Amino acid sequence: MLLFLDTANINEIKEINQWGVLNGITTNPSLVVKEGGDFKSLVKEICSIVKGPVSAEVVSTETEGMVKEGRDIATWAENVMVKCPLTPAGLAATSILNSEGIKVNVTLCFSVNQAILAARAGATFVSPFLGRLDDINEDGIRLIEDIVEVFRIHDLKTKVLAASIRHPVHITKVALAGADIATMPYKVFKQLVHHPLTDAGLQAFLADWNKAKVAVSSKA
Repeated sequence: MLLFLDTANINEIKEINQWGVLNGITTNPSLVVKEGGDFKSLVKEICSIVKGPVSAEVVSTETEGMVKEGRDIATWAENVMVKCPLTPAGLAATSILNSEGIKVNVTLCFSVNQAILAARAGATFVSPFLGRLDDINEDGIRLIEDIVEVFRIHDLKTKVLAASIRHPVHITKVALAGADIATMPYKVFKQLVHHPLTDAGLQAFLADWNKAKVAVSSKA
């Protein structure tokens, strides 16, 4: 499973990218507005930092506007991906953009049927929002499992990108569910690496090492 960071913050991206485990970036209008500045310049900078796909979302609500924006976004960098909402207009735009060789991440997916439509429209990625389903007492992980299984049965090539990740347990569960990609906030990405036993073990090793150095020095 590939690991994406869901942010538009350059410092967060640079930090996680240094770990050597970052496979891509997802953004949305809310994240971009939070950072301020010019949308195009920000996306181009992100694309220059990260080698993998960088999703940049359209803001139009009509097919014609989405297609126009998508064509423009696709020229910004080789690794940029257009992000369209899972609406009738978004599906139509996805189909057109896909026919022109432009990769599309269809976002705001909340059902298996929506995921099938995205795949048939030619989406490269479809993004089910599992955390938002959990928020309303629906089973977000089950949705990921069901989409993965349906795509397997029907040999659909669209990748399942698990989005709206709330905590590290979500990452484990979507990996077990067979998601191709998981995208998460900076906070969750940082939480993945930490474990109290790792920290305690490292402290113990360093303490023993320092004791050994003191012992050798005293003998000298």
